[in-house]
Formats: sequence, structure tokens, C-alpha cells
Amino acid sequence: MNDIEYLVGSGTISVQPLEPYSEEVCAFAAALSDALLRDSEARRYPDVMTFAFWCRKGNIAAKKAKWEKKKEKRLGRGLAFQIAPSNVPVSFAFTYMFALLSGNATIVRAPSKEYPQIAIICGEVNKLLEHYPEIKKRTMFVKYPANNEITEKFSMNADVRVIWGGDDTVTNIRRCASRPKCFDLVFADRYSICILDGRAVEQADEDKLKKLAENFYNDTYLMDQNACSSPQLILWKNASEEVKIRFWKAVFDFAKPKYYLQAASCVDKYTKLCQDAVDMRGLKNVVRFENLVYVLTLDRLPQDITSLRGDCGYFYEYDLNGYEELINVITEKVQTITYFGIHPEKLRDFLIQSHVRGIDRIVPVGKALDMDVIWDGYDIVEMMSRIIEVK
Repeated sequence: MNDIEYLVGSGTISVQPLEPYSEEVCAFAAALSDALLRDSEARRYPDVMTFAFWCRKGNIAAKKAKWEKKKEKRLGRGLAFQIAPSNVPVSFAFTYMFALLSGNATIVRAPSKEYPQIAIICGEVNKLLEHYPEIKKRTMFVKYPANNEITEKFSMNADVRVIWGGDDTVTNIRRCASRPKCFDLVFADRYSICILDGRAVEQADEDKLKKLAENFYNDTYLMDQNACSSPQLILWKNASEEVKIRFWKAVFDFAKPKYYLQAASCVDKYTKLCQDAVDMRGLKNVVRFENLVYVLTLDRLPQDITSLRGDCGYFYEYDLNGYEELINVITEKVQTITYFGIHPEKLRDFLIQSHVRGIDRIVPVGKALDMDVIWDGYDIVEMMSRIIEVK
């Protein structure tokens, strides 16, 4: 166990459960929000600001008020051991807060990569915990290299494991022994798409188009398309070629002064383009805006759309004739649809009536990365707490 680095906490933790949305947890969340919003270094990172804004007093109070309308009485399950995803720096903080709001003590394994966002958030948490003793004794952030022995030790003390990661990561961690009643909440590999209405893009004035491009950039480039909710495949409705070019040009214009494309990523993108040009069936056209935006136009969708994966500004697009085309390609792997110019309720109703196995979120372009207590179709606070029933 010498490989464990304690970012927050010291190796001991209280497992006495609290009620969901306890007063001290809500106060701590608001204080953390205020501290991060005041931190000049934190303001350099949009994802940290997103987390801070989510934790603000008003947002947590609204969630608590909605929660209190439920009839059943609950307590946290006890101790949550959480393995945060390695590709989204701030997810460890969201999953930590979800566990606290659920009434659990929590051990969070943070990503081993040296993200500055992790240091910033852990620094503020460490400062605040001195003023919140009940939270302090229920909080531990650790970092350690892949080690099943350590993972198993933490698992054997946990009442719930929250596992974020690719399918291989999830499978490997599930092999680690846990207590008989330990409950696993799993967030495995997912895939996401975007639906744009060409007429809405065409009618957008320059300011609205620039905002759309900014929102799309935030959904994709901020995480190099590595987040499970970042769209890889863009589906167009009612779009001419001129409208598509207008959109992609706006994305390029917004990305060019902001996004740093590393040389290795540039080579990888071009190599992937060459491979797709040789191997891909249904490839109709390729549009490039320097090295920042690659768009591959398809004349058909493969049976497995999750094979259409790019990063660092590498996208696939397809003209959607109707939502009926989605039925055979939406599998349980597909998580989020971002949209612009369509009616989300109509799309949701169609998907429900079509009995599709995938899609848990339909959100506007710009909201792909917005995490919340409802994720992957789970109400996380409900899943991480238990009902105490009286009859």
C-alpha cells in the first residue's frame, strides 16, 4: 500500500451514513463553489468553473427541494469507493459531490495524470474541510497506479463502488473482490451524436452562429472528444452543402485562436484520415480546415456507429432522412444526443415509442459535458442511498 498518494485525507474514514442532502453537505458544496469562483487560477479552467457553478448554493438548494418531495426516507449506503475516469479531469470532483449528497462517506481514486484542475480543487477542499468536521472525516482522495491489490482492499470496505471508465477498466475492477452486499454503479464506455437542423443553421445570424460554434467547441474540443458525451457523428436534417460549410467554417474560426493541436495529434489525425479513405465503405467526401477540423461525409451509416470515432477535431457527418434511420443504429452504447434547431420532446417521444436500447440524454449543443445527479439514465442519489421503509 506504499504506492498510495493521499491528496485529501490521511487513510482513516468514518462510514456513518447521513441523510441525502444533509445541511452540512449542502453548506460545504456552496462554500466550495464560492472558493473556486474566487480562485484566480481556477478561473483559467472552464471545466472547474462549470463544477463550481454546479455546486452553487441555489442549484443545490433546488435539488434538495425537489428531493424532499419524495415520500420515502433514506440514508446513504455507507462508504462509496469511486474510481474516477482518467480522461475528464473534473469528473472526480462531481462523483465526490454525488456521493456526499447521497449521504455517503467516500474514497475517490483520482486520475493518475497530473491535471492542474485536480490540484486546484483538492487544494480548496483541503482548506475548507477544517471548517466542516463531519465532511472531513468522510472524505478521502487517493491516487495510485493500476493495482488490483489496492483496489481490492478499498473494495472490501465499500458499501457501493462507483466505476467510471472504458469497458476493459470496468471488467478489470469488477474482478476485484468486494463485500457480498456491495453495490456496483457502473459508468462504462459510451458514444454520443449531434443532430443539427440545416434550416436553423441557415437562418442563424452571425452572432447566433458564432455562439453555436462556441457551444459545439465546448462539447468537443475542450476534451479532445474523449468524453463519452462528446459527439463524434453529426447528423444533419434539411441541410444543403453550403449550410454545412457555413457551420464548419464557424467552428474552425472559433477554434483557431483557442485550440492548441499538438504535433503528434496532427500526425495521428492525418494517419486516421488516410486509413478511413482506404478502408471505409460509404465515404462520400472529406472537408478539411487546415489541421483543426476534419469532416468526413458518409452516404450511409454503418451498422455499428460507435466505430466512427475521432479526436482533436475529427468528425463524421451524415444526412438523416428521418428519425427512423436511428432505430437500427442506436444501441445501449449510445448515451447523449446534442441538438440545435429540432424539437427535443418529439425526438424523445419517438425514441421511447421505438423502444430503443440507448440514449439517456437529449441536451442542447453546448451542454454535452454538463454532469448532474441524473447521468446515464441513473438517479445517482437514489442509487447510492437506501430506503428505510415503515409499514
